[in-house]
Amino acid sequence: MSTDAPGAAPLIRLRGVTKTYGSGNTAFQALRGVDMDVQAGEFVAVMGPSGSGKSTVMNILGCLDTLSAGSYRFRDVAVEALDRNQRARLRRHYLGFVFQGFNLLGRTSAQENVELPLLYRGASAAERHRAAREALAQVGLDGWGHHTPAELSGGQQQRVAIARAIVTQPQVLLADEPTGNLDTQRSREIMDLIATLNRERGITVLMVTHEPDMAAYARRVVRFVDGRVDSDRLQEPVMSPPVESTLAGEGG
Repeated sequence: MSTDAPGAAPLIRLRGVTKTYGSGNTAFQALRGVDMDVQAGEFVAVMGPSGSGKSTVMNILGCLDTLSAGSYRFRDVAVEALDRNQRARLRRHYLGFVFQGFNLLGRTSAQENVELPLLYRGASAAERHRAAREALAQVGLDGWGHHTPAELSGGQQQRVAIARAIVTQPQVLLADEPTGNLDTQRSREIMDLIATLNRERGITVLMVTHEPDMAAYARRVVRFVDGRVDSDRLQEPVMSPPVESTLAGEGG
């Protein structure tokens, strides 16, 4: 799905993006001239073998790393021209992140974990509490806010991580191997949830995965090889069941 008008600039545009680590004889070129557009509302799976550059490009898209050469435009703004504080504001206001390892604070409740991005944005306590409760409800964890990560299953922890990612109502969700630590059933439930957020809320999703079963949920698959885009194809995605049936009775 795309919310852009015909001829409108894409939400994300990469042109000639390179990334080099080190210098001289030890230099490693992780990206070698990447061109890629992402329209608002797309669900894109980014695949490729280890060392192909897929995680590097995601870090650049998420403003967690900077490119060495080329152009990265977000909402037609040149990201490479932004200073550190401006890139941080872009992350806080437009991007949500989901990682393989959940990255939750272990001694902090689910509610407080979800509130963290709003705390960094300076939201009031009342606003944080309300938004976090709503985000937890959206991922099927209504009433679980007082539990710590140790009291939750892996699937539930990843739901908390997704709630934390969407609590700021981002335009883009960047997911790096979001099912990597989950079993098959929980992986499907998480993918159903991400696909529902994309389809029903219009959140643009870019997901790194090495699993074809998970990439099948995306509308588009971009494959990286040796730091370049090797293929870029559309597909008919796996359709999620209604979110209510996905979440009903799920405890894992």
